[in-house]
Amino acid sequence: QVQLVESGGGLVQPGGSLRLSCAASGRTFSRYAMGWFRQAPGKEREFVAAISWASTTYYSDSVKGRFTISRDNTKNTVYLQMNSLKPEDTAVYYCATDAKQWTIVPVPRDFDSWGQGTQVIVSS
Repeated sequence: QVQLVESGGGLVQPGGSLRLSCAASGRTFSRYAMGWFRQAPGKEREFVAAISWASTTYYSDSVKGRFTISRDNTKNTVYLQMNSLKPEDTAVYYCATDAKQWTIVPVPRDFDSWGQGTQVIVSS
């Protein structure tokens, strides 16, 4: 049973930065793609970014150029560096893991395990 624990959320002013972390346990971390999703109040959960087992990265158009996903397999941790934050980035951010090992191109609908989420509020 995989466990994912997010941290690093908080309140930040527009234009500011935050780094989210997600510590994973219960699987051989290095074999699986990892992803970040978010859900704003009154909206559906949406894909933010993913990183394959080979560290190939993928981003939604709304965060491309501002957010960076990375992973440290020695620490079983995935990160989301968020720069130039906007009020519309306000949401609960969730870490997730792919259901399949060795996926070449992660597919968001195939992510099957989720953390509890961490709140990010971008406001002046």
